[in-house]
Amino acid sequence: MPYYIYKIITDNESSAKQLELASEYENFKAAKREVRNMRASQLADDDIVYKMIFAENQPEAEQRLLTPREQPILKEWEK
Repeated sequence: MPYYIYKIITDNESSAKQLELASEYENFKAAKREVRNMRASQLADDDIVYKMIFAENQPEAEQRLLTPREQPILKEWEK
């Protein structure tokens, strides 16, 4: 299964996410190196986020990125 690197642009007004496939790798180390380079070269005031995801195909990767994750339950001692 390949590793996909996506450029995610969030619209501040509607909080909608726009996904753009940046690259695809079969090797984890190469994908990790590429996403780190992309993050390092972006400007500080950029609203773009780079994410790497492991998925069977491109539609599955996009579905995983667009699905909201549940907030973790904080324990009493973690507050």
